[in-house]
Amino acid sequence: AVGICHTDEAGRTGKLPFEFPVVLGHEGAGVVISVGKEVTDFSPGDCVCISYASCGVCKPCIEGRPWACESMNELNFFGVCENNTRPIKINGMYVSSFFSQSSFASHIIANQRNVVKINNPDDLPIAAPLGCGIQTGAGIVLNKFQPQIGSSIAIFGCGTVGLSAVMAAKISGCKTIIALGGNESSLSLASELGATHTINRKTIDDIEAAIIEANGGPIDFAIDTSGNENMILPLLRSLTYSGAIALAGGGFNLTITNFDLHCRSIFGVSEGNSIPKIFIPNLLDAYHKGIFPVDKILTYYPFEKINEAAEESSSGKCIKAVLLFD
Repeated sequence: AVGICHTDEAGRTGKLPFEFPVVLGHEGAGVVISVGKEVTDFSPGDCVCISYASCGVCKPCIEGRPWACESMNELNFFGVCENNTRPIKINGMYVSSFFSQSSFASHIIANQRNVVKINNPDDLPIAAPLGCGIQTGAGIVLNKFQPQIGSSIAIFGCGTVGLSAVMAAKISGCKTIIALGGNESSLSLASELGATHTINRKTIDDIEAAIIEANGGPIDFAIDTSGNENMILPLLRSLTYSGAIALAGGGFNLTITNFDLHCRSIFGVSEGNSIPKIFIPNLLDAYHKGIFPVDKILTYYPFEKINEAAEESSSGKCIKAVLLFD
């Protein structure tokens, strides 16, 4: 199985710094066929999912912060793997890789650092999409914010990242969970997943006032998944004096004028500040306990329908598309 993420679409449309042709896909799951001589953590027959790549030797990696790897861009977005290698060839031509896995394929080559062991083979279709977007949304809440019980949070965007954050906020015991978006069906799903309030941005003029009214005062935490400055600034203004906002939508320039930050914090995040080998099994455990119902945002397609899945993912017809191989 392999999830489809908006980052794949960014790669397909030439917005990322690798050369074409490329094999995309970066939320893979499957069964190990063989291992290299230096692999110590896996054996043939192991069920695994694959997440982002890290070098393992830079200062952040050594300190246990692989999401901040100094080679993050090169290993995940530049079309090469470790030591600047390109392991994929088609008709004798080297092909760019993606996230050091290129999972839109029946067989892949991965590094043991970005592979996570899964105990139950039946979990592979659930585990695959945990490797990027879902761990990003959930990780912002559980790893970065770590809110106290009774906290308040507003989340703009009801796609994969936003709804994963909603589920994580419920796990954390947040008292007020405000989901903002422009799609009524997604907002309804957000309520089902744990949002205590929903706000349709298309029906109101003052987002800041709507958030504060819903919470009965300023909020403790906020997440933007859109990269839309017109949404980020109202979220920022709705924070408490010492509140924090995480920006999960990439590709934007934020300009702040005539605003006193006081003790507020603005965070950039990478992969939810997650250590996949720890965090993904924990998310699977939460799913099996019924407190992280991630299956409710997943729609499955046979791999042959990859174009249909990508289109329905981009249009918002489905929240999270997952491709299944025979």
